[in-house]
Amino acid sequence: MRIEFQNEPFTDFGEERNREAFDAALTKVRSELGRTYPLRIGGESVMTEAVRASVNPAKISETVGVVAQADETLAVRAIAAANQAFESWKLTEPNERARYLFKAAALMRRRKHELSALMLLESGKTRTEADADTAEAIDFLEFYGREMQRLSLPQPLTAIAEEENELYYIPLGAGVVIPPWNFPLAITAGMTAAAIVTGNTVVLKPASATPVIAAKFVDLLEEAGLPPGVINFVPGSGGQIGDCLVDHPQIRFVSFTGSREIGLRIHERAAKTHPGQKWLKRVVAEMGGKDAIIVDADADPDDAAAAIAASAFGFSGQKCSACSRAIVHEALYDTVLEKVANRAKQLVLGDPAETAVSLGPVIDEQAFRKILAYVEIGKQEGRLVAGGKTGDPGGYYIEPTVFGEIGPEARLSQEEIFGPVLAFTKAKSFDEALAFANGTEYGLTGAVITRNRAHIERARKSFFAGNLYINRKCTGALVGVHPFGGFHMSGTDSKAGGRDYLQLFLQAKVVSERF
Repeated sequence: MRIEFQNEPFTDFGEERNREAFDAALTKVRSELGRTYPLRIGGESVMTEAVRASVNPAKISETVGVVAQADETLAVRAIAAANQAFESWKLTEPNERARYLFKAAALMRRRKHELSALMLLESGKTRTEADADTAEAIDFLEFYGREMQRLSLPQPLTAIAEEENELYYIPLGAGVVIPPWNFPLAITAGMTAAAIVTGNTVVLKPASATPVIAAKFVDLLEEAGLPPGVINFVPGSGGQIGDCLVDHPQIRFVSFTGSREIGLRIHERAAKTHPGQKWLKRVVAEMGGKDAIIVDADADPDDAAAAIAASAFGFSGQKCSACSRAIVHEALYDTVLEKVANRAKQLVLGDPAETAVSLGPVIDEQAFRKILAYVEIGKQEGRLVAGGKTGDPGGYYIEPTVFGEIGPEARLSQEEIFGPVLAFTKAKSFDEALAFANGTEYGLTGAVITRNRAHIERARKSFFAGNLYINRKCTGALVGVHPFGGFHMSGTDSKAGGRDYLQLFLQAKVVSERF
């Protein structure tokens, strides 16, 4: 009997022994940089002529790994391998499938610092952000394993005389998992684990910016004993293999986390049936946000500033849950704006391998250029209060940037930037602040900082976000504690890390026998 689920504790880097252990792991990972990573199809390694280098965004001259690139032929081969493996994997007992996840979690826990160090180098996360990412990956493995065990138990039905009725869950089939680069281990692990523990098989197309950490995760699952073909690793350009994977008639579901643009494309293409397709494809999608923190007139300005700064600038604002809008009551607007700007100016921008650094680079050149373009837009739409400049040209560094006097309809208030850019908007009342917060096409996270109980209750009912936080930051969802997923263009409200999530990868079957 396993103990009840508990969240993996974060590492306390205030302790010298933990800093030394992480530094040792970082040295070890650096010694392995530049290795080549093949595809994995049906348990076999497949090297390709086409390769792509994964680079360190903090030091773009440094290659983290060289990764094979699948074409359509290899993508189709991976789909065939997943479908072949499904025939036996779907018959594997749920408890056995769960044990693969528990074994993988144990392996991950033993190599926690090594995985976090690799993430630091490949994604630019600080050690605390990388450590939290690895902890969340462990949580997903532990939580979803237990959830599958729970769902495998007899499900309650109304009894009638002389008839036995049973409801149980069966898997869907072979699916495609397309995770993002911003949580390259946690979300990759969560999306993949949910699919395989429910009896499905997976074609995993990792994010192009962070394929090496995904390759390490696949290696770890294979080390845990996962049978060949249950997971097939096919890094490659979305433009070259993305449509092929989504369109293929033997793909049963698509699980995606990423941009609104690509999510809508997947949703549309998956809705079309193709010759040989016997089902409606299921799409699970998380597509970003334009998240706001409302600061009420009676809020503590220091608490509000702390919540806003942490939510806006953690991992350089590259979280779908990040606060990109601060909507502040006019009574506190100037005070909170000044306090957040001061906090932004105190953040140390640089290589996250350095312990003193609190803000690392953005992920790649495309993101770098996009964010800087929004900085220029912000200068036209409002007042630059802090930041707005670049850092060391050896990496993709952008200062934490704060704009004041941004209108609710401005582009900085409406469009997802996915970087360290924060827009301040003044509200005349709490009702107006709520209207501004709800005035985008997204609905992922949000927060309200207030002492007013009536306003808290109004926000509970009227703030349209899948994850609403009261008197705290709007980032940092914990598996099992804060099931995660949003409304509107933020996706299908999948509630990852919650008790509803696994059923997205299952279908219910009822058997009735008359005696």
